[in-house]
Amino acid sequence: MDQQKILGYFIEEAKEHLETLETGLLELSAVVEDQERLNEMFRAAHSIKGGAAMLGYSSIQKIAHRLEDSFKILRENKITTDQKLESLFLKGYDVLQSLIEKLQGTFGLNPEEANKIVEEAEPFFKELQAYLTKILDNEDSSSNEDVFAQVRALLTEMLSLFQKKANTKSRQSLQKLCGQLGQLFPKVKSWQDLTQTASSAIGNPQHSYATLAPVIIKELKQNSDYIELKQENKVNTGDALEQLAEAQLPYILVSLDPHHIAETLRKVLNSQQLSNLAQAL
Repeated sequence: MDQQKILGYFIEEAKEHLETLETGLLELSAVVEDQERLNEMFRAAHSIKGGAAMLGYSSIQKIAHRLEDSFKILRENKITTDQKLESLFLKGYDVLQSLIEKLQGTFGLNPEEANKIVEEAEPFFKELQAYLTKILDNEDSSSNEDVFAQVRALLTEMLSLFQKKANTKSRQSLQKLCGQLGQLFPKVKSWQDLTQTASSAIGNPQHSYATLAPVIIKELKQNSDYIELKQENKVNTGDALEQLAEAQLPYILVSLDPHHIAETLRKVLNSQQLSNLAQAL
């Protein structure tokens, strides 16, 4: 098969791919919600790139490659489109279409003219890439805000439960909240350990909510703040919570202040026990 026939086949196939790209770009807001259509657009750009490379048309290859890279971002990320993004994509498409039309024309695609078109198109693609990056950053920021809003909501719900009467049902509800909190940061192992430890402490029926609440709420809030500040290395489970999770008997938290210790002991021991303790000391 001679070169001219091969070129003819390439042009006909490229025109079909251009039609796929144009239709998709004009309906971009719907296409980004349809993975199969995104895949079609990616494959269209990829096919034009491959055919151009085989025939030695580096200008067409480069432009198709730039579009292919941009479609890859759409395939791999959830993007909210707007008029500016659609306009930038269409500018890139117009460059590719222009090159293929010139290739089909009477005088073919002049290498110098083609290189000039590619050079002039570079700012469009840089702007497109920068805008896609900006959208992704905004999406990530919005997503993070949503996650930390969920943390605050779950901690508020947990605090509300701690203020109610302790029973099996409420403890199970609290443990479920611990599980939900753990799922919010699945890649932070220390956070997983923390929420599981909190769940274990809550599951011990000998611990009162008055004992559990201050420790658990403080630990969860403080460590979620570390994650929000991107200081995941600081996330850890405190000694008090560890001891609550491991204790087989009611665990009493007291400061080292003698007056505070005396007041706490008076609350939990009867007169005879206090007398025995005094003698022992």
